[in-house]
Amino acid sequence: MPDHNREYYKMSAENALKELNSSIGGLKPGEAHQRLAEHGANEFKTKGKKSLTAIFLDQFKNIMIWVLIAAAAISLALSETADAIVILAVVLLNAVMGAVQESRAEAALEALKKMAAPYARVVRDGVTADIPARELVPGDIVLLEAGMNVPADMRLIDSASLKIIESALTGESAPVEKDTAPIFPDAALGDRVNMAYMGSDVSYGRGAGVVTSTGGATEMGKIAEGLAAQKDEQTPLQKKMESLSKTLSIIVFVVALVIFASGLLTAKPVFEMFMIAVSLAVAAIPEGLATVVTIVLAMGMKRMAQAGAIIRKLPAVETLGSTQVICSDKTGTLTQNKMTVERVYCDFREYEADGADSPSLSMLVDCMAVCNDSNLNSRAQAIGDPTETSLMVYALKSGHWTEEQLRRRERAGEVPFDSERKLMSVITGKGGDYTAYVKGAPDILIARCTHCLVNGDVIEFDESARSRALRANSDMAAKALRVLAFAYKRLSSPDSRDPSRIEHGLVFIGLCGQIDPARPEARDAVAKCRRAGIVPVMITGDHRDTAVAIAAQLGLLDDGRRAVTGAEIEKMSAEDLDNTVGDIGVYARVSPEHKVRIVDSWQRQGYVVAMTGDGVNDAPALKRADIGVGMGITGTDVSKGASDMVLTDDNFATIVKAVEQGRIIYNNIKKAVKFLISSNMGEVLALLAATLAGFNLFTPIQILWINLVTDTFPALALGVEPAESDVLKKRPRNPKEPFFSGRLWREIVLNGFVEGALAFGVFLYAYFTYGQAAATTMAFMTLGLSQLFNALGVRFEHDSFFRAPFSNPSMIWAFLGSALLQVVVILIPPLRAVFGFVTLNAAQWAIAVGASVFMLLFMELEKVLGKKDIIDKVTEE
Repeated sequence: MPDHNREYYKMSAENALKELNSSIGGLKPGEAHQRLAEHGANEFKTKGKKSLTAIFLDQFKNIMIWVLIAAAAISLALSETADAIVILAVVLLNAVMGAVQESRAEAALEALKKMAAPYARVVRDGVTADIPARELVPGDIVLLEAGMNVPADMRLIDSASLKIIESALTGESAPVEKDTAPIFPDAALGDRVNMAYMGSDVSYGRGAGVVTSTGGATEMGKIAEGLAAQKDEQTPLQKKMESLSKTLSIIVFVVALVIFASGLLTAKPVFEMFMIAVSLAVAAIPEGLATVVTIVLAMGMKRMAQAGAIIRKLPAVETLGSTQVICSDKTGTLTQNKMTVERVYCDFREYEADGADSPSLSMLVDCMAVCNDSNLNSRAQAIGDPTETSLMVYALKSGHWTEEQLRRRERAGEVPFDSERKLMSVITGKGGDYTAYVKGAPDILIARCTHCLVNGDVIEFDESARSRALRANSDMAAKALRVLAFAYKRLSSPDSRDPSRIEHGLVFIGLCGQIDPARPEARDAVAKCRRAGIVPVMITGDHRDTAVAIAAQLGLLDDGRRAVTGAEIEKMSAEDLDNTVGDIGVYARVSPEHKVRIVDSWQRQGYVVAMTGDGVNDAPALKRADIGVGMGITGTDVSKGASDMVLTDDNFATIVKAVEQGRIIYNNIKKAVKFLISSNMGEVLALLAATLAGFNLFTPIQILWINLVTDTFPALALGVEPAESDVLKKRPRNPKEPFFSGRLWREIVLNGFVEGALAFGVFLYAYFTYGQAAATTMAFMTLGLSQLFNALGVRFEHDSFFRAPFSNPSMIWAFLGSALLQVVVILIPPLRAVFGFVTLNAAQWAIAVGASVFMLLFMELEKVLGKKDIIDKVTEE
């Protein structure tokens, strides 16, 4: 059993493996499973998940619920048994429904967290695989490379120029260069260079380590578990809803007091007026607003995840709806990320890949195969970076290398690729006879060559030869090919600590051009962006000609924008970039640092910016952007961790879908809030008008029933409304725009007034025609059904309900179910007696239902007038 307190940094790598009962080939699956059961999951202890019982009991923390319970107790004491039973039944039903809704929202969010959980690359029983990081156990062999998070504490057993940023643990921002040698004297945490710790980030090179501690036993775990559990994240919209609920609650309390006082002035019984005031307050206070927002956000996030966009931070859902600029990487996002070698250039000639046959080709293919981090799996498929896998596939297909040779490649030294040098070098050989194979960006590598290989002979790489190579590079790039250059150098030592010693004075071998075709759906997604008022921008490290060729296929430059390079950006001041950023559609040959400048420039002008990224160095730009979009397939752990959203398919079209969903979610929340507040306002106005006029409109249990039946289900159904026809035809919402615009408030007040007027109007007519009992029954039916028709009318902001009445099955079921519950208390004799209703004849039903339908017709007329701006003009006058 591993001892978490052992000082593994003092041991040799071999002894650490022995101490942990492991080996280079990793644990066997059975042993790993046993250790997982013994040590537990590799995760920190968090606040326990609420049980359904706890969630149910939380529903009783609302003071108004206890006021209702007190009212039920008073009713029971006064022998009003039926009223007490109904009040308690309503309280119980409210609590059950609230608990179910909250548990569903929590379950949806929990499922999304699992989808976004990090993975670790391990070796088990000699086989390399990616597994959820939570399944790591002590003794596991973990492989590390640039861009990964360290998933557990481990003793390093292999290091190739490995550098790790441990600032999260030690506070030291500079990357720590790692080694595998034992450290014998006592060393502080930051000096244990042969250890890698959970929570740190690999910034450079590659390595491997044996896990020594997991979960709470790690250094990070000891710190994390000593901290209080984090509070649940709230979005700005949720905070606004809580604030609004408090404001409206105060208003409702004042109205309830007015109703209570007016009842006393008209000599009505004190208890009756107290019950009416309390019931109205409980029914009208929109305490469920924040809950509805949370549930709609959770359901929207689930739909986004199903479409390939996992939201990591809840506020991102709101921000997506107001995205104005999408800055996207080219490779894999706008293109298919399926690289294929199409052309090769050597001996000053360009060949089609399949027809290449040259004396220098063998050396070119050797460089492709050796200077390559990809590998072959058991099915002889190339696994790794798409650019490198295409080179390996070409090496196999050309016949110069076999599967066995590719699997037996060995390195004496290496200098991994980084975005600053734009080069990668691998050293092979032994006994003082070594060769460095170098590949990288043509303009960078060609500048470092002093000789070239022509027909197997090494000759001087003069200006004429250099110009021909550069021209060949431009010709390939103009055909939308991604071009790589290859060179080599003879060495006497495999020492790779100084890249400049290796990567200068090189012998140029040749070029290869790869094609990564545009995604078929990307052009349509770009067109959708334009229609939606969103500016699509391509950012790539590729050659300008390649970038422009792909951009032309996608229609990115059809609007007259232009392409610039990173070198041109370097020459621009912040003011110059601000003045031109809107005219640039393509950025080529840029570094991750340029991405930050591009984001800053757009944001200085007030735009909401989404930025994609997949590398370690993309993290600053992803954090700086309003929406950082990480790549789920090619992205590093670091870039995913810095992102607000992760794409499971790395597809630009998925970003556009997510933006569309962001708009839909925001609109649906707006619809639900509009429905809830206007419905509650209708109840308040109807009851206030009746009380001030000296009438008894509803009893407390009648008010509570309407609130229970008509609020919950329709509001949640509005949360899953499909997109309206114009959702991607309007400009993005201004993020500074208040949630409640003047027009929205006018519509809420107007709809609430009409709803209340219909109920009170029907009551007055029926009171003088049929008497009190029938009037109350008809008004009850009118108010409840008019709220349901209000929900139907709210479904579409501009489109007519009658154009697509069945487009949201959830709303149809909510409407029918709520209407049935509303009607059943009148049709079933025992319930009718409890609620104090009477049987209605056909004419009375026609009046109540007809008045309710008028609510929908009025809202449809409102849309027609709104389109002609008549409402706005009348209001201004």
